Amino acid sequence: MPGPLEAAVAAAERSRLPGEAERAFLVGVEFRNRTGVHPQGAGEAVEDSQPIPPQARQAKSASSKTLRLDADDHAVPFNAEESLAELRELTESAGAAVVGEVLQRRDRPDPATLIGRGKVEEIAAAAKATDADVLIFDHELSGSQLRNLEREFHCRVVDRTQLILDIFARHARTREGQLQVELAQLEYMLPRLGGRGAEMSQLGGGIGTRGPGETQLETDRRKIHRRIKHVKEQIEDVRRVRSQQRQRRESIPVPVVALVGYTNAGKSTLFNALTRAGVVESSRMFATLDPTLRTVTLPSRRDILLSDTVGFIRNLPTTLVSAFRATLEEVQRAAILLQVIDATSPTAAEQMAQVESVLRELEAFDKPQIHVLNKIDLFDDKTRATLKDTAESVHISAARGIRLEPLLAAIDARLEQDPIERARLKVPQSEGRALAQLESRSVVLSRHYGENETVELEVDAPVSLLRRLSQFVVADAATNKRIRKRAIRTRQ
Repeated sequence: MPGPLEAAVAAAERSRLPGEAERAFLVGVEFRNRTGVHPQGAGEAVEDSQPIPPQARQAKSASSKTLRLDADDHAVPFNAEESLAELRELTESAGAAVVGEVLQRRDRPDPATLIGRGKVEEIAAAAKATDADVLIFDHELSGSQLRNLEREFHCRVVDRTQLILDIFARHARTREGQLQVELAQLEYMLPRLGGRGAEMSQLGGGIGTRGPGETQLETDRRKIHRRIKHVKEQIEDVRRVRSQQRQRRESIPVPVVALVGYTNAGKSTLFNALTRAGVVESSRMFATLDPTLRTVTLPSRRDILLSDTVGFIRNLPTTLVSAFRATLEEVQRAAILLQVIDATSPTAAEQMAQVESVLRELEAFDKPQIHVLNKIDLFDDKTRATLKDTAESVHISAARGIRLEPLLAAIDARLEQDPIERARLKVPQSEGRALAQLESRSVVLSRHYGENETVELEVDAPVSLLRRLSQFVVADAATNKRIRKRAIRTRQ
């Protein structure tokens, strides 16, 4: 016989019209006295003229006006209202309609219900009044807290991690993405298995059946462990195939530049603007789960592989980081990271700190980075005129295609693989292949048709190309020696 929770869920499903979104009631919680959590208002105010609003800490100089983080900014938290606003976005990305929300501040979490008996009764009444189907907590809940809250509310209770996992499950398109989401869901579920009355008692009962019987809980755990092992084996197969593909790519050395950043910062929009790949662009969080690689030609005529990756978020579940390690290998192997930042977000500095925290976990934080401050089209003309790029930051609008050329130039300047060298070459006109390579893979600064049907060119070209065409290079001994040294470093 179904219990009160199952009956309530079934009734809600029957009452909802086909295609109607679930009705979600949000619960935000802030613990004032917990280590590392600060009360609302933490952080320093900045001048109104800055493009990044209040919570971002700025470092100004005479030559630049851009977002920067100090070393201690990695501990700057989202305040409670900002966190609840992000939960609202996540809920809408999951396809639910927010019908109400409440924020509680207390000194410490209640071990049984997280929020305390009085608040439980208040929220239960509010959820009933709004006819909510599900309550979503902006905090991770233990298995016992989930069961206690469901018993009190008579409807489903979901925590932040479950919500993110659900969004990932909705957006996974490839077999690889689906496997990684399933692994994260199983690893989240395993420690939260717990008894609900007689259904989790020993299977045997009554005279003649007593003994060391296996509990239903143990059976479920064994099944989940078996499934986790199977999914990990399949993901390992995917990783092996991806490694083989990478080895084939690396046989023709083309550096990888990876887009990283907070979810919904505009990474896929920028990826499409630079590559015309047509990947899904969406204002909803975590629209991109499956990595995509496309070739981009830089102003120096060098080619790079641009990689679009999954977005990060604060308190990204550890199970997700672990499960998506195969996908995030592109970040670990990238020559340069483009950290895309929503320049209009009031929490831009905190978002950067969260992204850098994940990069540290992936052991990729020390890689060369360029901060790409996106969405400047949302600023007025006067504010845009004050924005100054640096060697490590570029202001763009991916949606409008504004200032993409300076971004490509910045990548060109930071790329150390296959460096650019200026050289003079004398090539016979009969060497059509060599001339075609110079035209397509170098910037020709001057061209002069000389005697004996030769072409004299001055070019900025990759060292790898000059090495292949070394018999045509006309230079002094020092230049030739420098080219050979650069070529040796490139091979290494």
